[in-house]
Amino acid sequence: MKNKLSHILLIVSALFILGSGISYLTGRMSVTGILLIAGFIILAIAVRGFQKFKGFSYTIWIFTAVIASMFYPQYFISVGTFQLKKLIVPLLQIIMFGMGSQMSFKDFTGVIKMPKGVFVGVFSHYIIMPLVGFCIAGLFNFPPEISAGIILIGCVPSGLASNVMSFLAKANLALAVTVGAISTLLSPLVTPLLMKWLGGQYIEVKFWSMMLDILNMIILPIVAGFIFNLFSKGKDTRKSIVIQLLSYILIILLTTLVYVKSKDAGLSEFVVRFSKSMGWFFFFPMIGARILSDFIIRDNKYLEKILSLISMVGIAFIVTIITASGRDSLLKVGALLLVTSLLHNITGYTLGYGLSWLIGMPERDRRTIAFEVGMQNGGLASGLALQMGKVATVGLAPAIFGPLMNVTGSVLANFWRGKPVDGNEEDKDKSLSQ
Repeated sequence: MKNKLSHILLIVSALFILGSGISYLTGRMSVTGILLIAGFIILAIAVRGFQKFKGFSYTIWIFTAVIASMFYPQYFISVGTFQLKKLIVPLLQIIMFGMGSQMSFKDFTGVIKMPKGVFVGVFSHYIIMPLVGFCIAGLFNFPPEISAGIILIGCVPSGLASNVMSFLAKANLALAVTVGAISTLLSPLVTPLLMKWLGGQYIEVKFWSMMLDILNMIILPIVAGFIFNLFSKGKDTRKSIVIQLLSYILIILLTTLVYVKSKDAGLSEFVVRFSKSMGWFFFFPMIGARILSDFIIRDNKYLEKILSLISMVGIAFIVTIITASGRDSLLKVGALLLVTSLLHNITGYTLGYGLSWLIGMPERDRRTIAFEVGMQNGGLASGLALQMGKVATVGLAPAIFGPLMNVTGSVLANFWRGKPVDGNEEDKDKSLSQ
């Protein structure tokens, strides 16, 4: 019955999308938008009924959001006098908090168990994608700020979706988690350096300001998530808890020092900033974890589902806001920017897989490296574009790259899922030994 309903919804979706095409050709643009949005909403619901394609549902919702923002941008730019783009950074911080809350220090043990795989993954990610972005920006005649956006998406760490794709593709998930975590932790230093070196010719890049933005948007929320995880699950030893908490305090202290350098602040500002950061990112998640786990949500799996849902909605909302803000620029260069984003993404998969194949890594690891190289943290790139005050131009490439990589990643993951890894157990053992 469920499968039959899904088939009916697919037909209805096709009719709506076909109707939008007809209305477009006849010049009825207001009807075109409504029909196209309705068609994709129905399609997103329909594919949930097919086990093989249900993974595409979220990607279709993202495209639905993009279509809505292209046809009706006025609803996604402001509400009254409030500019919706101000929500991008808080949403990104919530997403990163959700990521951190599902992780712990144990996720970094892969550095010890798989040093070769981790090194190749992180090195490839920060060499291949920035250079490919730089080459694409030089080959195509984009305006300077859009070229900078292409380079920026290449310079950020790998995206959260890469872990999901590695899982679907029967790749080395432990390696994916470790490479993603390490590339993220390195991003406050590496991303500004690469951006200043490769993108400085297109826009002004302030190294310390960008480092501070990354620390505030990515690292501190992840630290808060780690602390939340630590106190909500309570499985670590007392010694481990003390070591972790001291490490997190050190990270908050270093972030405050970067703030002082970036803002040329004095001692009093340092104290105020450090106190606020300790409150928000250290004590608040600690207290919140105990309250939630003891009195409100005692089932951690239920909490994980809530945080995952918030993250997915947050990503969709960020893409929608940026698309609406940059609609006019997208109408001018959208098609070409889509092509270059696809080229950037697929080149990352290809070179990531090819390099790991050349150096003799097992198949499971090759698939992982391909995803870790080719999939980027588009949310961070969008947040950085906003902090530069250029979300409608520099933020366009990340806005396109994000949804696109979910499509290509899903296709590639499902392709590999149907092709078992040769010598699966042997590859697994070989991977762990590296």
